[in-house]
Amino acid sequence: MGMPAVCVIMAGGTGERFWPVSRRLRPKQLLRLTSDDRNMLEESVERIARLLPRENIFIATSAALRGVIAEALPNHPERNIIGEPMRRNTSGCLALAAAQVRARFEGEDVLMAVTTADHLIGEEDRFAQTVNAALRFAEENDALVTIGAHPTRPETGYGYIEIAGLNKPIRDDDGVPVYKVARFLEKPNLEDAERYQASRFYYWNSGMFFWRTSVFIESLSQAQPVFAEGISAMTAALKKTPRDDEAIERVFETFPDISIDYALMEKADNVYVALGDFRWDDIGAWDSLARIRPRDDERNAAVGDPVLIDCANTVVYNERGADEMAVCVIGMDEIIVVTTHDAVLICPRDRAQDVRKAVEELKKRGASQL
Repeated sequence: MGMPAVCVIMAGGTGERFWPVSRRLRPKQLLRLTSDDRNMLEESVERIARLLPRENIFIATSAALRGVIAEALPNHPERNIIGEPMRRNTSGCLALAAAQVRARFEGEDVLMAVTTADHLIGEEDRFAQTVNAALRFAEENDALVTIGAHPTRPETGYGYIEIAGLNKPIRDDDGVPVYKVARFLEKPNLEDAERYQASRFYYWNSGMFFWRTSVFIESLSQAQPVFAEGISAMTAALKKTPRDDEAIERVFETFPDISIDYALMEKADNVYVALGDFRWDDIGAWDSLARIRPRDDERNAAVGDPVLIDCANTVVYNERGADEMAVCVIGMDEIIVVTTHDAVLICPRDRAQDVRKAVEELKKRGASQL
């Protein structure tokens, strides 16, 4: 690649569906869910650090989390941790990140990769090849590129990408075919999800993006001008000495709360997808641990050495570990049990998404366990 490249890791979520382990100042991305020795953000940074210097890796999060993320990553350049002044979804996040990149590189056109801090990614060598292929395509074309992951199950909780012209990839570097995107599809019902999995035209939308900053801004100017104009204004505020944080906040506040998929990717006509054949999964709620953690003969996924007697298909997470807390579950199937030093969660596996409802009720009560 001839032009400079950066990566923006989106790490602003609160991860409420992983309560009680996830808390306001220790969100999902700072938990050891996919690994016993590294949190998910550490994994994300190290994965990209194989491709880019850390000085070119930005972490986009909320202003409230900026300090705790800096503490969690003491070796990462603190100035590369971007604190969003308020919640404006992924569109606001990436607009502010683009302004930071434009200011840092003095307006030079830059390749920008966008990844997330809460996904499981396996076969990291293959992931690196796929990212490089997507970046090369973005460098050489006025394109917005995403990665499509091969669906391994009929998942109804993910968005999908339909590709165009299956037998005619526009490009194929290192065995990574790139296709024109025909359309994005929202979370399907089970019948459609089964049809998508059986077809070679449909892939999971990974939520990763690759573009030149100039192409991103020009595409936004056509689809969502408020964001393109905001990038220009925030870049000017960032270049002031000292930087004008009040001006950045005023601009950011004008942004609609909308995802980059809705704001841009589903509207643009220059969207392409690089097909990834590495393992990918969105770690969205406690039930996902049954897919990513080792399971015993009865398909139980256990962390923290709990005692399980006559149980099957359970997820049991003992944060304190057996030396500090004994957790025993007897004769239970298809449930989730999570224990911390001050809270316990018990629910059916198929109600994992409803953990947010419990968090909302605890907020109403003014509970301290948040």
